[in-house]
Amino acid sequence: AGNLIFKGTARNFNPVMAGAATITVAEVEELVPAGELDPNEIHIPGIFVKRIFQGEKYEKRIEQRTVRQKA
Repeated sequence: AGNLIFKGTARNFNPVMAGAATITVAEVEELVPAGELDPNEIHIPGIFVKRIFQGEKYEKRIEQRTVRQKA
């Protein structure tokens, strides 16, 4: 149905921008069947999303800061 849930810091700016944009294109990590998401957890309702596609070879980049070596 186009409903989106964001994780982490993506929740700061993305919902506001998607609501203000004329066309919202979402590249998603996972597509789930309609009705599987909890309505109370939706950050962007599907009415704001015009295009949606699942990205191929989705790569999660996690930064790890190391200030000292492990003992």
